[in-house]
Amino acid sequence: MSEHGTDAHLDALPEEIAETTANTLAAIGFRIRELRQLRGLTLQELANVSGLSTSMLSLVERGRASPSIGSLIVIASALGVTMSDLLVNGADSEEKIVVRASEARKVETAQHVVRRLLREDRSRGVSVAVNEYAPHTGSAEHPISHDGFEYGFVLQGELTVEVDGTKHVLRQGDLIAYSSRRKHKIWNHGKTNVRTLWFNLDRE
Repeated sequence: MSEHGTDAHLDALPEEIAETTANTLAAIGFRIRELRQLRGLTLQELANVSGLSTSMLSLVERGRASPSIGSLIVIASALGVTMSDLLVNGADSEEKIVVRASEARKVETAQHVVRRLLREDRSRGVSVAVNEYAPHTGSAEHPISHDGFEYGFVLQGELTVEVDGTKHVLRQGDLIAYSSRRKHKIWNHGKTNVRTLWFNLDRE
């Protein structure tokens, strides 16, 4: 894996190829970070499992380093997926005006939250998903933090979102917005399913 010189290598390529390469690296990094966060893992925890350094993983997630096939296999294994799951092609979905419900990519987190990804617009740094929380499930056992900003809108049920130790009980029609750098935890303490629409931004 190349930790340095990625931008310089891109500058040496024809413009169209350089742009495609940069977009591919960004897509792979976006997917790795998405899966890591879905599993409630910090960069350090992923580094411990994969044997790669946190600085290396950070560069990969930001699309600033080109991972080797071997490194992708190791990262995929640590995340509990196959390498092909990291090599998603986001170009088609980003160009679509309409995304049908049947086309949403479905992922179940380690905490058994079902996430249906409706849109993953890497060029704008935003993902849109419908999350379904069964009773007594949530984002993670303990509050987590990561880069970005997020908006959550409750479509059905009652959801508790803890931000910096303060618990906010949200009901149908309620919206919450906060910096993802703040310690947060999302949990369904009720007896019925909760459905939400969630927007995650790369940047604050």
